[in-house]
Amino acid sequence: MYRCVECGFGVKSLYVQYSPGNIRLMKCENCKAVADEYIECEFMIMLIDLILHKPKAYRHLLYNVLNQETVNLEGLIWKSAISFLLLDAYRSILLQRNVEEQVSSLSFPSLFWRSQKIFMDVFLGNLTFLCVFLLATRILLKASVRVSRTRGLLPAILVSSYFKIFLIAMMVWEFPSSVIFIIDLFVLSSNIVALKVITESDLGGCIGACFCAHAAKLLATLVPMVGSSGN
Repeated sequence: MYRCVECGFGVKSLYVQYSPGNIRLMKCENCKAVADEYIECEFMIMLIDLILHKPKAYRHLLYNVLNQETVNLEGLIWKSAISFLLLDAYRSILLQRNVEEQVSSLSFPSLFWRSQKIFMDVFLGNLTFLCVFLLATRILLKASVRVSRTRGLLPAILVSSYFKIFLIAMMVWEFPSSVIFIIDLFVLSSNIVALKVITESDLGGCIGACFCAHAAKLLATLVPMVGSSGN
Protein backbone atom coordinates (compact mmCIF):
# COMPACT_ATOMS: atom_id res chain seq x y z
CA MET A 1 0.00 0.00 0.00
CA TYR A 2 1.15 3.53 -0.78
CA ARG A 3 1.28 6.27 1.84
CA CYS A 4 0.21 9.88 1.99
CA VAL A 5 3.39 11.93 2.26
CA GLU A 6 1.69 14.49 4.53
CA CYS A 7 0.20 12.28 7.28
CA GLY A 8 1.46 8.75 6.48
CA PHE A 9 -2.06 7.34 6.02
CA GLY A 10 -2.35 4.40 3.65
CA VAL A 11 -3.82 5.06 0.19
CA LYS A 12 -4.69 2.58 -2.55
CA SER A 13 -3.39 4.68 -5.45
CA LEU A 14 -1.53 7.94 -5.90
CA TYR A 15 -2.95 9.08 -9.22
CA VAL A 16 -5.36 8.23 -11.99
CA GLN A 17 -4.02 8.24 -15.55
CA TYR A 18 -6.54 9.18 -18.22
CA SER A 19 -4.05 9.23 -21.09
CA PRO A 20 -0.26 9.39 -21.51
CA GLY A 21 0.85 12.57 -19.75
CA ASN A 22 -2.63 13.29 -18.43
CA ILE A 23 -2.98 12.31 -14.77
CA ARG A 24 -4.94 13.43 -11.74
CA LEU A 25 -3.34 13.20 -8.31
CA MET A 26 -5.42 11.44 -5.68
CA LYS A 27 -6.21 12.99 -2.30
CA CYS A 28 -5.74 11.38 1.08
CA GLU A 29 -8.95 10.33 2.82
CA ASN A 30 -7.42 11.21 6.18
CA CYS A 31 -5.92 14.70 5.79
CA LYS A 32 -7.70 15.63 2.50
CA ALA A 33 -4.40 16.82 1.02
CA VAL A 34 -2.79 15.56 -2.20
CA ALA A 35 -1.42 12.11 -1.33
CA ASP A 36 1.94 12.56 -3.07
CA GLU A 37 2.83 15.91 -4.59
CA TYR A 38 6.31 14.69 -5.58
CA ILE A 39 4.88 12.73 -8.51
CA GLU A 40 4.68 15.94 -10.53
CA CYS A 41 7.94 17.42 -9.14
CA GLU A 42 11.43 17.33 -10.56
CA PHE A 43 13.94 14.94 -9.02
CA MET A 44 16.05 17.83 -7.71
CA ILE A 45 13.14 19.13 -5.62
CA MET A 46 12.79 15.75 -3.93
CA LEU A 47 16.58 15.57 -3.43
CA ILE A 48 16.65 19.01 -1.80
CA ASP A 49 13.80 18.02 0.53
CA LEU A 50 15.68 14.84 1.43
CA ILE A 51 18.78 16.87 2.28
CA LEU A 52 16.57 19.16 4.38
CA HIS A 53 15.30 16.03 6.19
CA LYS A 54 11.62 16.60 5.41
CA PRO A 55 9.63 13.51 6.53
CA LYS A 56 7.27 13.74 3.57
CA ALA A 57 10.19 13.36 1.15
CA TYR A 58 11.29 10.22 3.02
CA ARG A 59 7.72 8.84 2.92
CA HIS A 60 7.66 9.39 -0.84
CA LEU A 61 10.99 7.62 -1.30
CA LEU A 62 10.53 4.72 1.14
CA TYR A 63 6.85 3.96 0.55
CA ASN A 64 5.85 5.26 -2.86
CA VAL A 65 9.07 4.94 -4.89
CA LEU A 66 10.62 1.85 -3.32
CA ASN A 67 7.42 -0.10 -3.63
CA GLN A 68 7.61 -3.86 -4.15
CA GLU A 69 5.13 -3.63 -7.04
CA THR A 70 7.28 -1.17 -9.01
CA VAL A 71 10.86 -1.88 -7.87
CA ASN A 72 12.93 -5.04 -7.52
CA LEU A 73 13.49 -4.43 -3.82
CA GLU A 74 15.82 -7.38 -3.29
CA GLY A 75 18.09 -6.29 -6.13
CA LEU A 76 18.05 -2.71 -4.86
CA ILE A 77 19.09 -3.87 -1.38
CA TRP A 78 22.06 -5.80 -2.78
CA LYS A 79 23.20 -2.87 -4.95
CA SER A 80 22.79 -0.42 -2.07
CA ALA A 81 24.65 -2.73 0.31
CA ILE A 82 27.59 -3.10 -2.09
CA SER A 83 27.78 0.67 -2.60
CA PHE A 84 27.49 1.17 1.17
CA LEU A 85 30.40 -1.20 1.85
CA LEU A 86 32.60 0.27 -0.89
CA LEU A 87 32.10 3.79 0.47
CA ASP A 88 32.84 2.50 3.97
CA ALA A 89 36.06 0.95 2.68
CA TYR A 90 37.09 4.27 1.11
CA ARG A 91 36.25 6.01 4.41
CA SER A 92 38.54 3.56 6.22
CA ILE A 93 41.33 4.30 3.71
CA LEU A 94 40.98 8.03 4.31
CA LEU A 95 41.07 7.62 8.08
CA GLN A 96 44.13 5.36 7.94
CA ARG A 97 45.91 7.79 5.66
CA ASN A 98 45.24 10.65 8.05
CA VAL A 99 46.18 8.67 11.16
CA GLU A 100 49.40 7.21 9.74
CA GLU A 101 50.24 10.43 7.82
CA GLN A 102 51.67 8.32 5.00
CA VAL A 103 54.71 7.36 7.10
CA SER A 104 54.80 3.65 6.38
CA SER A 105 56.37 2.28 3.20
CA LEU A 106 54.40 1.04 0.21
CA SER A 107 55.94 -2.43 0.22
CA PHE A 108 53.86 -5.48 -0.59
CA PRO A 109 53.58 -6.63 3.08
CA SER A 110 52.47 -3.12 4.04
CA LEU A 111 49.83 -3.01 1.29
CA PHE A 112 48.62 -6.50 2.21
CA TRP A 113 48.34 -5.53 5.89
CA ARG A 114 46.41 -2.36 5.01
CA SER A 115 44.01 -4.25 2.74
CA GLN A 116 43.39 -6.85 5.40
CA LYS A 117 42.82 -4.16 8.03
CA ILE A 118 40.38 -2.26 5.79
CA PHE A 119 38.43 -5.46 5.15
CA MET A 120 38.25 -6.23 8.88
CA ASP A 121 37.25 -2.64 9.71
CA VAL A 122 34.41 -2.66 7.19
CA PHE A 123 33.23 -6.16 8.13
CA LEU A 124 33.50 -5.71 11.90
CA GLY A 125 32.15 -2.16 11.88
CA ASN A 126 29.03 -2.95 9.85
CA LEU A 127 28.37 -6.20 11.69
CA THR A 128 28.53 -4.29 14.98
CA PHE A 129 26.31 -1.55 13.55
CA LEU A 130 23.68 -4.01 12.33
CA CYS A 131 23.56 -6.02 15.58
CA VAL A 132 23.37 -2.95 17.83
CA PHE A 133 20.82 -1.27 15.52
CA LEU A 134 18.47 -4.26 15.48
CA LEU A 135 18.83 -4.72 19.25
CA ALA A 136 18.24 -1.02 19.93
CA THR A 137 15.17 -0.82 17.69
CA ARG A 138 13.71 -3.91 19.35
CA ILE A 139 14.29 -2.46 22.85
CA LEU A 140 13.59 1.23 22.28
CA LEU A 141 10.98 1.12 19.51
CA LYS A 142 9.51 -2.39 19.61
CA ALA A 143 9.74 -2.14 15.81
CA SER A 144 9.20 -5.88 15.36
CA VAL A 145 5.46 -5.26 15.85
CA ARG A 146 5.19 -2.91 12.87
CA VAL A 147 8.02 -3.98 10.59
CA SER A 148 8.33 -7.60 9.51
CA ARG A 149 11.88 -8.55 10.56
CA THR A 150 14.39 -6.39 8.66
CA ARG A 151 12.47 -6.02 5.41
CA GLY A 152 11.53 -2.42 6.11
CA LEU A 153 14.42 -1.36 8.33
CA LEU A 154 17.35 -2.45 6.18
CA PRO A 155 16.30 -0.66 2.95
CA ALA A 156 15.47 2.46 4.96
CA ILE A 157 18.94 2.58 6.56
CA LEU A 158 20.78 1.79 3.32
CA VAL A 159 18.90 4.33 1.23
CA SER A 160 19.02 7.05 3.88
CA SER A 161 22.83 6.72 4.05
CA TYR A 162 23.10 8.50 0.70
CA PHE A 163 25.25 11.23 2.32
CA LYS A 164 28.17 8.78 2.11
CA ILE A 165 28.37 9.55 -1.59
CA PHE A 166 29.94 12.91 -0.70
CA LEU A 167 33.07 10.95 0.23
CA ILE A 168 33.69 10.67 -3.51
CA ALA A 169 34.43 14.40 -3.56
CA MET A 170 37.49 13.66 -1.40
CA MET A 171 38.97 11.76 -4.35
CA VAL A 172 39.21 15.07 -6.22
CA TRP A 173 39.71 17.71 -3.53
CA GLU A 174 41.67 17.51 -0.31
CA PHE A 175 39.64 17.98 2.86
CA PRO A 176 40.61 17.68 6.55
CA SER A 177 39.68 14.43 8.27
CA SER A 178 37.00 16.29 10.24
CA VAL A 179 34.88 16.36 7.06
CA ILE A 180 34.55 12.57 7.30
CA PHE A 181 32.94 12.88 10.72
CA ILE A 182 30.69 15.70 9.50
CA ILE A 183 29.43 13.35 6.77
CA ASP A 184 28.91 10.70 9.46
CA LEU A 185 26.73 13.17 11.39
CA PHE A 186 24.62 13.84 8.29
CA VAL A 187 24.24 10.08 7.75
CA LEU A 188 23.17 9.70 11.39
CA SER A 189 20.55 12.44 11.15
CA SER A 190 19.23 11.03 7.86
CA ASN A 191 18.99 7.54 9.38
CA ILE A 192 17.00 8.98 12.29
CA VAL A 193 14.41 10.57 9.98
CA ALA A 194 14.13 7.40 7.86
CA LEU A 195 13.71 5.23 10.97
CA LYS A 196 11.01 7.53 12.33
CA VAL A 197 9.14 7.42 9.03
CA ILE A 198 9.37 3.65 8.54
CA THR A 199 8.44 2.75 12.15
CA GLU A 200 6.18 5.71 12.99
CA SER A 201 7.83 5.84 16.42
CA ASP A 202 8.80 8.67 18.76
CA LEU A 203 11.74 10.82 17.72
CA GLY A 204 13.58 10.22 21.00
CA GLY A 205 13.62 6.45 20.53
CA CYS A 206 14.80 6.79 16.92
CA ILE A 207 17.63 9.10 17.99
CA GLY A 208 18.67 6.65 20.69
CA ALA A 209 18.62 3.61 18.40
CA CYS A 210 20.60 5.25 15.59
CA PHE A 211 23.06 6.95 17.93
CA CYS A 212 23.85 3.68 19.74
CA ALA A 213 24.43 1.87 16.44
CA HIS A 214 26.68 4.57 14.98
CA ALA A 215 28.63 4.97 18.23
CA ALA A 216 29.23 1.22 18.42
CA LYS A 217 30.42 1.17 14.81
CA LEU A 218 32.75 4.12 15.41
CA LEU A 219 34.29 2.45 18.47
CA ALA A 220 34.66 -0.88 16.66
CA THR A 221 36.61 0.70 13.78
CA LEU A 222 38.38 3.74 15.21
CA VAL A 223 39.80 2.39 18.48
CA PRO A 224 41.79 -0.49 16.87
CA MET A 225 43.06 1.92 14.19
CA VAL A 226 44.35 4.44 16.76
CA GLY A 227 45.81 1.64 18.86
CA SER A 228 47.77 0.16 15.96
CA SER A 229 49.12 3.58 14.93
CA GLY A 230 50.27 4.16 18.52
CA ASN A 231 52.29 0.97 18.46
